[in-house]
Amino acid sequence: MALKDISFFNEDIDYTIRDKQKVRQWIGSVIQAEGFKRVGELNFILCSDAYLLEINKQYLNHDTYTDIVTFDSSEEDDTIAGDIFISVERTADNATKFGVSERDELHRVIIHGILHLCGYLDKKKEDKELMTAKENEYLAKRGF
Repeated sequence: MALKDISFFNEDIDYTIRDKQKVRQWIGSVIQAEGFKRVGELNFILCSDAYLLEINKQYLNHDTYTDIVTFDSSEEDDTIAGDIFISVERTADNATKFGVSERDELHRVIIHGILHLCGYLDKKKEDKELMTAKENEYLAKRGF
């Protein structure tokens, strides 16, 4: 699995993801566990609430704050590729709200985006429950 194709960028914030290589390896192991063979271009864009709100409005017609927006650009069934926009401000607020560390909440949201690219949904109650169970499973297997 080509972990070099997993990239992290910032838009309108200054944020450095810690343990970047370990995070890449973890993401790769989740993708493999979900039955995918390759990582195409996978971009994580860490941004502010305001930036992600504009993405949400422009592309999804949602005028609401969110912690993540995922765009799938996969062209082959066995390959994961896409752009995952994450509001670092929203994940920090949610960490406080849920009583978890900012790092754990950011990692949960990263895996949430990966699970969307793997085909998981979260609009219906049962889909959301499965998504949360998968997030918990992969967070527990993180190993760092």
